[in-house]
Amino acid sequence: MNEQVLKSILIFTDGACSGNPGPGGWAAVLVSPRGEVRELGGGLDQTTNNEMELMASIEALKRVREISDPVVLYTDSTYVIRGITQWIWGWRKKGWKNAAGEDVSHKVLWEKLSSLVQARGPQGKVTWLYSRGHQGTPGNERCDEIAVAFSKKKWIDLYSGPLVKYPIAIYDLPEDGSLPEIKPKQEKKAAYCYLSKVGGVVYRHSDWASCERRVKGQSGALFKKAMSPSEIGEILKSWGLSENTEIKNG
Repeated sequence: MNEQVLKSILIFTDGACSGNPGPGGWAAVLVSPRGEVRELGGGLDQTTNNEMELMASIEALKRVREISDPVVLYTDSTYVIRGITQWIWGWRKKGWKNAAGEDVSHKVLWEKLSSLVQARGPQGKVTWLYSRGHQGTPGNERCDEIAVAFSKKKWIDLYSGPLVKYPIAIYDLPEDGSLPEIKPKQEKKAAYCYLSKVGGVVYRHSDWASCERRVKGQSGALFKKAMSPSEIGEILKSWGLSENTEIKNG
């Protein structure tokens, strides 16, 4: 195991929300280098998953703000990690606007989290690591259990005591705590055309609007988007028609 982790406050956090927005819960498990474990949890009636993820990290860091040990914090929220380590500087520079020029969500929570992180200084530095959710990592699974219980307003026993009596293998950590790469957004490929079949007559449309006008309210009408010329024949076949069926322009 990494010696840095053993000499640090180990924290796992998670958030849960039913409906997003809807009732939600947050959770954290804290382990001190001196072998003490503390489980935390809470919830709100109307919230979002991102808000609960932020609350989990905030409440965890609040509980250890008087302790100068460094912190290793695992979360399954790429939103929280990228926000606090990358995006927040640009948000502030732009007057709390995101890349699209819109107001940044949860500004107050981001400010609270940033303040807690900065107050720790270099000695109590927070190292943010990624733990993919629902992959069997004990700390993440336990936090998920607690957060879900609070989101559903179900009673759950929160442990506070020595590590030797803690039933969770909290130091069974992910092999890789790095963030997954951001996948570039793929532009949606435009449709080659739209086909409609009403009363046995097939039409080709250049856009969905004209196709929709033809089939709307028509009993037994069929319609399909074709992404290439070769798909037109396949669509006709699926409708029980010949590839040579006459197609009118709509």
